[in-house]
Amino acid sequence: MGLVLVLAAAGAVSSDALLWTAAEWEPAPHMELEFLARDGLDATAKAALIAAAVVKAAFLWLILRPLAPGPLNGRERALRWLLYVAVAHALVLWLPLGWLPDEVGLTFSLVLWGAINVLFLLVIRWRSRPLRVAAGAMFAIMTATTVNELLDEVNLLDLEPGLVVGVVLVVCGVAATVLTIVGQHRDGRWSRGTLIAGWVSLGDSVLVYPVVIVFESADAEIFSGPALLPQIVMDVSALVYTVWLAATARQMPGGGLPAEPLSPAGRRVVRVVVASVTVLPLAVLIQPESTPRITFSAGSMGCDEWDTSFGDLKPEERDDVFVCLARDEMGGVPPMFPHTASDQQILGYGRALCHARSREEQEALLRQAGSERASWGVDSSDLVYVCPEIVGATQPELLRSSEEEEADHKAYIAEQNARCRDPWPRTKGVVQATANYSLFADGDYGYFVHDPEDKAGETWADQAVERLYDDKAQVGAAGSAVLVGHLEDVSDLCLTVKAFRTAPPLRLAGWDQVTEVPITTPNGHLTVPEATWEGVGANAPMPNLAIKGKGRYRLRVYVRITGDEEHLVVVYPGTSKKRLKLKTWEYASE
Repeated sequence: MGLVLVLAAAGAVSSDALLWTAAEWEPAPHMELEFLARDGLDATAKAALIAAAVVKAAFLWLILRPLAPGPLNGRERALRWLLYVAVAHALVLWLPLGWLPDEVGLTFSLVLWGAINVLFLLVIRWRSRPLRVAAGAMFAIMTATTVNELLDEVNLLDLEPGLVVGVVLVVCGVAATVLTIVGQHRDGRWSRGTLIAGWVSLGDSVLVYPVVIVFESADAEIFSGPALLPQIVMDVSALVYTVWLAATARQMPGGGLPAEPLSPAGRRVVRVVVASVTVLPLAVLIQPESTPRITFSAGSMGCDEWDTSFGDLKPEERDDVFVCLARDEMGGVPPMFPHTASDQQILGYGRALCHARSREEQEALLRQAGSERASWGVDSSDLVYVCPEIVGATQPELLRSSEEEEADHKAYIAEQNARCRDPWPRTKGVVQATANYSLFADGDYGYFVHDPEDKAGETWADQAVERLYDDKAQVGAAGSAVLVGHLEDVSDLCLTVKAFRTAPPLRLAGWDQVTEVPITTPNGHLTVPEATWEGVGANAPMPNLAIKGKGRYRLRVYVRITGDEEHLVVVYPGTSKKRLKLKTWEYASE
């Protein structure tokens, strides 16, 4: 205790960091040290830290007082030393345990406090079976809470308590301490000072947190006195609980005076309190079916789990998916229903929307629910989760699993590729490929033939976009990028690419437009982008058309409209920088 006071006095005179360490019993974090070295603590903060150091030194003296003499049986001896381990953890062991993974610290707490709670039930002379049962119930709830945290940490179970359950758990923790203190009083071995320390430790929750809220709401600069006071008060008050644990361990021998028997009225009061502490927390958890529940919010992490196809879900998961979709605000779009709507109301309206016979009925239901999206209606892809039997009858594709969707997508791609034929089947290129090329659904510029490894590729691509409409050919060329536009408003076109060692014959017959432009590759790589996860690109592997490595090439584009739009891209080595319009589409020239 003297060392703490000496350090506090020295710190008050010479070093703010030393004062911090003496009062908080831990080194000042690096960022705080930097601040202290630059500006220093103000007078209010220094006074608070000095007062905290004095009070905590007195508490430390109480903690380190010698053990009470007297015999102990095996259970009492085990409880004493486990309580001192808990005291050591509160004072110093928390620091090395903080360096270890969180699951190690949770396991330590589970084993330590599980054993302490069991020994409390066995060692304390409760003198009341209901009191012991109530204490056991509270201990079990707190142990189960730690088990849940540990399982969550190791990703074996994820039970997130809601606000009501969280409040109930706090109440149960307080109730466990209350019952233990009552048991100590009835036992008679513990002094009035120990019981007072226990009761004062409970006042920490009632008195400290309002102080924290008041000071945190103040507009105080960091490390000024007002900003530091909440942390200092919390650290000091938390030590009262440690004093109670140490006193409980120290006064374990059975030499104390027996407790005075309670009057009949007192016994009735104890029974009522015990029954209330046992039953009320459980009763709070049981809510009527009519109570609104809001499981998911717009930003709930739980909604990320349902990014899957209908056929992959279990039946009990479908309602949750619909609630998530109904509360979704992705892209700033308002949710399907108001934020105040409960899960039950959302599901009820969803099933009613399934039975709506027209778009007008859907809009009326949405307006009745207070939706900001009433004029939009609801997509069948959302409603399928609450009424698959109705939606699936007319749109069975919405009931598919991800495997079925993938298989269907592959079949669609194969069908699209199969309709595309090589327009020059007898003229084989050194490398070549034919495939369906998918554009954005709402249309885009076209497709690139480019060097994907060129560091200046983005600059060339931007210039190619700017040059796309320089003439009616819709072919923009710049450096290592050529952007080929489409003549009609299409989302798919048939694309064939061929590379030759020398210029192939022109063969203009049968084509609506033919354009030739220069292209370079600093890395010896020219190709067409393949389809991405968005489905944009060539739906088959595209070869490297720069068959002679890096250098200059000529790129000739053939386009024709034969029901579908068909493109042929020919690449061969060439140094000419000329842009040639070999044939112009007659509709474009009008």
